[in-house]
Amino acid sequence: MTPFELAAADADAIRARTGVARHDVVIVLGSGWGPAADRLGTVVAEIAMTDLAGFPRPSVAGHTGTIRSTDLGGRRVLVLQGRAHLYEGHDPAVVVHGVRTAVLACCRVVLLTNAAGGVDADLVVGGPVLVSDHINLTGRNPLVGPPPPEALGPRFVDLTDAYSPRLRALAREIRPGLPEAVYACFLGPSYETPAEIRMARTMGAGLVGMSTAFEAIAARQLGAEVLALSLVTNPAAGVVAAPIDHADVLAQGAAAAGGLGDLLAEIALRSA
Repeated sequence: MTPFELAAADADAIRARTGVARHDVVIVLGSGWGPAADRLGTVVAEIAMTDLAGFPRPSVAGHTGTIRSTDLGGRRVLVLQGRAHLYEGHDPAVVVHGVRTAVLACCRVVLLTNAAGGVDADLVVGGPVLVSDHINLTGRNPLVGPPPPEALGPRFVDLTDAYSPRLRALAREIRPGLPEAVYACFLGPSYETPAEIRMARTMGAGLVGMSTAFEAIAARQLGAEVLALSLVTNPAAGVVAAPIDHADVLAQGAAAAGGLGDLLAEIALRSA
């Protein structure tokens, strides 16, 4: 199967296993965001990602590898509790498989979350930040390869508004004062060096991480609206004199989970 055929097959499998013909919104929970899942509606069904053909088994702590179908005030939501990363050795098509599957299951709104290092020293550790744009520094792209089927959107995707201005305005209406920043996507899994952080800052980035950009590209190629929300879990390398530890990433997520889950739920509920 091509990546698009595989995503379509898994979308059909989700319909069959959940009994929900159409989902409206997909929420991808990144590192540290797992506890927010319980704020995202009444659980209708839960599926192990590995029960579907195109999803790999997550290998990163904090990614449980389940898909929830929830009812959030009448909005049908798919909650992906974990994602695949390029640094796990996956092809870019595998990294974006979850988002492609969700959009082909009729989700027209894609809410991406991640844990990020704060390049901008003014960003508060433990606080959410809207992604206004991204810089893909991986040298890879999920659209490389055979062209997508014509019915599923163009090969040459306009990313001028990769992150929906409408959804960003909605998020700021729900939480006034929510900061925005450009997200620089590195390959990982090693954290960035201070020199790389200086480079990212010079390029205009306020956040750094190892995900999100590929999923945003794939979702926009299929015509979905995208919003991305980062949780600043640590100052980036060299911003302060402190080591960076993945355990701290998960701890920050657990501490902020309730408020972040409520914010995501409100965005999803009002995103129609």
